[in-house]
Amino acid sequence: MPLSHGYGVAIGTFASFARENPTDYGTWYHGKLRIDTPAGQYEAALDVDTPSGVGVSYRVVADLTTHDIPLLAALPDGYSPLVRTSTSGALDYVRSPVLQDGWVVRRLRWWIGAISARRRAEPWGPTLLDRTIGWMRWLWQWRWRSFPWVSSNGDNALDVLEALFPTATRIYVLGEPYTSGLGVHNVHMNQGDPPGSHQDDDGTWQDGAVLVQRSDGSVTAWQVKFNTQSLHTDDDGLPA
Repeated sequence: MPLSHGYGVAIGTFASFARENPTDYGTWYHGKLRIDTPAGQYEAALDVDTPSGVGVSYRVVADLTTHDIPLLAALPDGYSPLVRTSTSGALDYVRSPVLQDGWVVRRLRWWIGAISARRRAEPWGPTLLDRTIGWMRWLWQWRWRSFPWVSSNGDNALDVLEALFPTATRIYVLGEPYTSGLGVHNVHMNQGDPPGSHQDDDGTWQDGAVLVQRSDGSVTAWQVKFNTQSLHTDDDGLPA
């Protein structure tokens, strides 16, 4: 099933960023991003840690430009609903080509993940694979696209996002709109959940993220997922 209250993108310019006291929400830890839009200031609630010990991971895709997100880049500032398809500007962590590692890297990462699962170790990066790829880029100046998932302690995920704001000219926040007031939440992966209450909201082409655009047209995507969510999903967004 899709998100209960729709899916879309809020677009605007940077207004403020803060970190909430985790004790205010039962040890949930959020970043609060605010962006200015013609309709008013939109708030984005960014989940980066959980009270249950489930764990969160983040990922930064740093090689994009506005040419990679033409449908989003063409939208006006403000909130725009997005149809949950590959042709609307919607994002899907599993299916969006602009978010994928290179084919060779995907296969190697799957293999390392399978070994890690057998050893009961988390396959989150940066792993030996990522360090090796970095060395190969330096040696041959040959770029293998690789953006690993990194285990979040809350602050490290927010640190990398906050560092993007000083040069931001436009910010895109994708997720589910608030039911009251101007804002977006569920700014994270919204598919691949195990059986339980969260699985009711699973679906394809409805994943949340923050995209930060700079004056030269370059774009960085900040992604978040819960460690219980699978990166292998079926056509309904359920774990495959």
